[in-house]
Amino acid sequence: MSAGATVARRNTLGRALLYAVLAVFAILYLMPLYVMLVTSFKPLEEIHQGNMLALPDTWTFAPWREAWGSACIGLECSGVHGYFFNSIKIVVPAVLISGLLGAFNGYVLTKWRFRGHKIVFGLILFSCFIPFQIILLPMARVLGILHIANSTTGLVLVHIVYGIGFTTLFFRNFYESFPDELVRAAKLDGAGFFTIFFRILLPASVPIIVVTIIWQFTNVWNDFLFGVSFTSGDSAPITVALNNLVNSSTGVKAYNVNMAAAMVAAVPTLIVYILAGKYFLRGLMSGSVKG
Repeated sequence: MSAGATVARRNTLGRALLYAVLAVFAILYLMPLYVMLVTSFKPLEEIHQGNMLALPDTWTFAPWREAWGSACIGLECSGVHGYFFNSIKIVVPAVLISGLLGAFNGYVLTKWRFRGHKIVFGLILFSCFIPFQIILLPMARVLGILHIANSTTGLVLVHIVYGIGFTTLFFRNFYESFPDELVRAAKLDGAGFFTIFFRILLPASVPIIVVTIIWQFTNVWNDFLFGVSFTSGDSAPITVALNNLVNSSTGVKAYNVNMAAAMVAAVPTLIVYILAGKYFLRGLMSGSVKG
């Protein structure tokens, strides 16, 4: 056997071993999702028989209907649909506003630099490393002063404030690599601050916009600490409602309903990653830190 054939065989074996290891880790990673999904379609009697990895003998959508419209959360038995729409009302403005503010910040810090811009960026970057718990009391005080405590509007403000640091970081790094010559040429042609931003930079920012949307959407939708701290009752997001549903101590534990509710809460982030996930790495690479 020639040396070339031996090397090719070793490469093939190495690649096969690598794929096998990756497949094992993928199975382990996806196993909880599989258990949640199959359990949500099983009758409660079948769940009590054990063997949670088995497919349902009798498929039923009743747990999904109950989770959506009639599951008891606290004293109300109206399901999670109201809290689901609360999360939508929170995540959409929070993602859009924090993303737009971050884009403006990145634009100013790279194309309209001023004395001390590095210090400003450093302070904004520092905000990315502030733990959630530190801002709970100050933010609660601010929300009380603004009279938006215990509301979805207040929670939107919390996520905007906390997300600006990350969105500024993303757009600043992306715009750092954008050619300054184009901006200078636009200025010579009479283009102003907003014209350059909306007509030149923003249309070229699709990759980093996708990164920002995925990042912010995931953080806002999956947030529990801010939701449980700043909202309650009918204004709570779905993560808080899901926790209250699962921790209910009345009656028999309806594991199928709990799993169905958890799947309802997970579906939006799954859809976002499925539709835009392939652009995420591309946007991160194009927005890598320079200088």
